[in-house]
Amino acid sequence: QVQLVESGGGLVQAGGSLRLSCAASGRAFSRYDMAWFRQAPGKEREFVARLSWSGDSTYYADSVKGRFTISRDNAKNTMYLQMNSLKPEDTAVYYCAADTRLLRTMMIRDYDSWGQGTRVTVSS
Repeated sequence: QVQLVESGGGLVQAGGSLRLSCAASGRAFSRYDMAWFRQAPGKEREFVARLSWSGDSTYYADSVKGRFTISRDNAKNTMYLQMNSLKPEDTAVYYCAADTRLLRTMMIRDYDSWGQGTRVTVSS
């Protein structure tokens, strides 16, 4: 299992930007596909974006496509989520997750390591 720690959340006005980071422990990070999920107050956790182990394949939820960019630096064992043009509906706790079996899905059950989450609040 890989240990994951998110950071970079905070309070931002609508239209603003934030960059989230997910720091991973262990040398196997570069072999895992990774993803971001989020959970808004009173709602179920949902998929946001995923990234292949090499960084050359990405997939986004329709709600964030064109505004968010997922990336990784395997040399630093870190994944990022650049969030631009933020909207109040982006308010949520954001979680990073590892897909160690390379299942490449959007299903929560297929991700076997999770961080503790970082809170993003977008004010209108």
